[in-house]
Amino acid sequence: MLAGEEKDTAMKTIMQYRFLNGLITPSSGSSLLILLLIFLITLSAPYAEAFQAKVLPSNIHTGDAFMLRVTGLDAAEPSAIFEKKALHFSKYGKGCFVAIGAVDIKSRPGVYLISLKTGQQKTKLQLRVLKGSFKTIHLTLPEEKVTFSPEDLVRIDREDEMMGSIWQIESERLWDGSFILPLPNPFSTPFGTKRIINKKTVSLHRGLDMQGKAGEAIQASNRGRVVLTEELFFGGNTLILDHGQGIFTVYMHMSGFNVQPGNIVSKSDVIGFVGSTGRSSGPHLHFGVKVRRVNANPVSITGLKL
Repeated sequence: MLAGEEKDTAMKTIMQYRFLNGLITPSSGSSLLILLLIFLITLSAPYAEAFQAKVLPSNIHTGDAFMLRVTGLDAAEPSAIFEKKALHFSKYGKGCFVAIGAVDIKSRPGVYLISLKTGQQKTKLQLRVLKGSFKTIHLTLPEEKVTFSPEDLVRIDREDEMMGSIWQIESERLWDGSFILPLPNPFSTPFGTKRIINKKTVSLHRGLDMQGKAGEAIQASNRGRVVLTEELFFGGNTLILDHGQGIFTVYMHMSGFNVQPGNIVSKSDVIGFVGSTGRSSGPHLHFGVKVRRVNANPVSITGLKL
């Protein structure tokens, strides 16, 4: 004897068999109608578009940028979530979409998941994050360089708020091809360096200091829009380019600007000149990169093959 559920299953199987045999029986008057219904259902079924998605590079270090490339899509733009934040895709050639993200320098090493959606299809991609190796340096500076007056603190807060509003800008892609370094010179202080000042103050360097001679031309890292040219407390003469998709490059301590807000510049255009303005001990360029409000290692974004 069959149990209740097993009996039901058996009866359904028999009915399906008889039904299908009925479809191919010429004597069945409804066979053509049923075949037509099956054909229409097949046409209305969702089309699963073939695509490929890659995270490049698949292994990075804390503080690094990465690229998500989706190819084989001719329909709607994909969407992706990384660390509870949306990645901004841009079409980059036929059937290709690209998004750029970054992992905060203070993130824990491990395997991170990127949730990707293309049409009705969903998938998860892995990004392996390794612990970055950053050096520590000890500096001795005059007290006036590390202590701030009440007026200084008010100014610092005001400038921080202004910069924060810039990082919120959402614009379409302006960058074109790989990013470049703005100077062809060696680095003096790498990204991620921990600076212990006067044996007590700890400062994490979230940019890249590049050696340079006073007045040396500084090039735009990529195509972008000038959104800031101002003299700031820490950065001195500071310029910011918006490259779209939440990507910004920052140039500090400049002696002067060669562009003004609103200008669209191309990659390698001269945007200003090396100086020692702001909290600086000598001529150099502080070069920073923001990706979706995360400070990224400039070397990592210039290493992406875009």
